Order: sequence, then structure tokens, then C-alpha cells
Amino acid sequence: MSKAFSSEVDAGSREENASRQKSEYDVAVVGGGLLGSAIAWGLGRLGKNVAVLDEGDITKRASRANFALVWVQSKGLGMPAYTVWTVRASEAWGRLASELKQQTGLDVSLQQNGGFHLTLGDDEFGQRTELVKRMHNQTGAADYKMEMLSASEVKKALPLIGPEVSGGSYCPLDGHVNSLRTFRAFHTGFRAFGIDYFPERPVSAISKSGGEFRLTTPKGELRATKIVLAAGNANQTLAPMVGLHAPMGPTRGQIVVTERTMPFLPHPLTTIRQTDEGTVMIGDSKEDELDDRALRHSVSAVMADRAQRMFPHLSRLNVVRSWAGIRVMPQDGFPIYDQSETHPGAFVACCHSGVTLASNHAFEIARMVAAGALEPELVGAFSASRFGAAGAANNSGY
Repeated sequence: MSKAFSSEVDAGSREENASRQKSEYDVAVVGGGLLGSAIAWGLGRLGKNVAVLDEGDITKRASRANFALVWVQSKGLGMPAYTVWTVRASEAWGRLASELKQQTGLDVSLQQNGGFHLTLGDDEFGQRTELVKRMHNQTGAADYKMEMLSASEVKKALPLIGPEVSGGSYCPLDGHVNSLRTFRAFHTGFRAFGIDYFPERPVSAISKSGGEFRLTTPKGELRATKIVLAAGNANQTLAPMVGLHAPMGPTRGQIVVTERTMPFLPHPLTTIRQTDEGTVMIGDSKEDELDDRALRHSVSAVMADRAQRMFPHLSRLNVVRSWAGIRVMPQDGFPIYDQSETHPGAFVACCHSGVTLASNHAFEIARMVAAGALEPELVGAFSASRFGAAGAANNSGY
């Protein structure tokens, strides 16, 4: 999040909070990143009295490491229900973008005319073809029309691809947004809905007494009838406080951004996208290291090399910035949505795809939390009970 926007959000929230200073809420959302913001905004939209407790800009926010894709293809191998949930989110994104613009005046620059995953060489093309077959052969998976295209077919849509591109997969439901503007729109919407945003309020303890939750923060206690844990990787520590389980396996990712250039990429790729401002974002790393204070330049070099092999003209562009960030990642890569049996009214939400699933979180998860229960099919598919007592898992939904 930019310093200018950070100051705007903090100043607005401090002014509002100073005039209200409520301590009891219908729902307290723990975590003010994209996941928590979408759920909180959705609850405010339903007229709920909501507080958002956030670490603020001091946190290693996963929103800084996202690639801003609304992505469907290849999601859900090993969990067919995830394909259904992802398609549902993709189809609702236009509605979310429209409502945010109507409420806040902010255009999140949603572009949803299909996306590509390009392959270099015959081996990669063969591997991708096999993946597409496996995705389509899953019983109970959504039909999102992912298909393999030859290099000549890809070139019709992306005429500047290089000679090493052997083809790739295409899905008409894929797209991308301006994720920072989406984040800003949610927070702007907070004020319109009367949602209280409390930065620098990490939650250290949660208890329940007299039918309400008590959340301990460095700046005092806050009480709420319901709580939603949407604190990313920190959910692993917070969830057991209310009888829930959130086994996480965070990863690190690096992103490279070039200077502005002519429009050349009308469709986003898994690893390359041209923003609405004209810059080119390149991001393709998944590292086990969890220190984001320094870049691993050898990783950035590999990403840049693949990008310019796909689009040779990128070699002429200057890199203007790059960074590393810690991504939220459940242990098996698939979302976790659960409600507590021992502490009724407590919910947990964890996912890697905070941008893609934002519409589901704003419209569906918020609605279920407001009603007091997650729908059975959601709990059945995405409950952390799938990990067993040890929390071990081997699949990948990344």
C-alpha cells in the first residue's frame, strides 16, 4: 500500500474512531488485508456494525506480494470443489467492481477477457496439455473451458510473442484488476458503511464470556458478538484460541516491475501482466524462504529471462522496482473456511487467492457470517478437518 493511501486511510479512520469509539460490535474482523477487507465490506453492506482490527502498515501484508490476477485456470487440481468456488468468484467479479465504483467512485480496472499460460518448448507444452486433461477429467469440477492452443493460435491474440513460445492454455474466465485500488476501494467503503478500522491493533488473545468475544490488543479490549479470523498466516496462532485449526505453509514470492510501455498485452498471463498504467509486472517465484527483507537476484533474473523469451521486446525496458513478499498459503494451497463448535460465532477464513476470491468473500462469506453459519457444502469442502490431527497435506492448489 502506498504511503499516500496509508496516510489517507489512517487519518480517516482515526478521525472517525475518535468520534465514535465503540467497544461492542456485531462482528470483529481480525485482519485488514484484502481478505479481511472484503469480508468486512460485505458485512457493512448488510448493515452490520463492524470493527476491523489490523496490524497496519507494520505488518508483512500479503497484499504487497499479490499479482492482481482474477484467475481460474489450473485452480483446483485435487479438489474439484475449488474449481466450482473459483468460477463462482470469477463470475461475480463484475458485480463487485460495479458496486465498488458506484459507492466510492474508484474504478478497480477489472479486465476479464480471458488469460493465457504460455509454454516455452515442446516439453512444457506437453506438460501443460497433460495438466489440462487432468483438470477436465476431475469428477465434480466446474467446466471453465480451459483449452490448449498452438503457437500460431496464441499469436493471433498475442502477436508479439517470441519464437520459443510453443503455445499455451487459455481460459475465457481469467482476468486481472488494479489490486491496490481494490484495496483502497474497500477501505473507502468502510467509511461509507460506518465500519471502524483500527490500525496497530494486533490481537494477542481471544476469549468468550457472556455470549460475546473479548479481543485483547495493545490499545485495549474490544468486544463483539461474532469474530472472523482473516489474519493470513497469523491465523495459525489465533485459530486455536477459539477452537479452530488453520494449518498454514507460507511461501515467499518476488515481483519485478518495468517502466511504462506501449499497450501490447491485452490478456494477462500467469506470470506477466500489463497494468492499466502501462507498466509490466513479472512474477513467477515460489520460495520456501520467509525473509522478505532482501531480494534473491538470481530468482529475479530467471523470471526476467523467461518473460523476455516470451516477449522479446521486453529486453529493451528498464526495471523500475522489484520486491519480495510473504504470501498467505494454507498447507495444501486450498482455502480454509470453518466455524467453531466450541466457540459459536467464531469463523476463520484462509486462502492464497485473495484477489480472485474477493467477490466470494464480499458477497458469500459475509452473508453466511451475518446469518451465523457457513453453508454445509462450503464447510464440507473447505474445512480444516481435511488435514487430520497432524495437519499434514500433500496436494497443491497454488
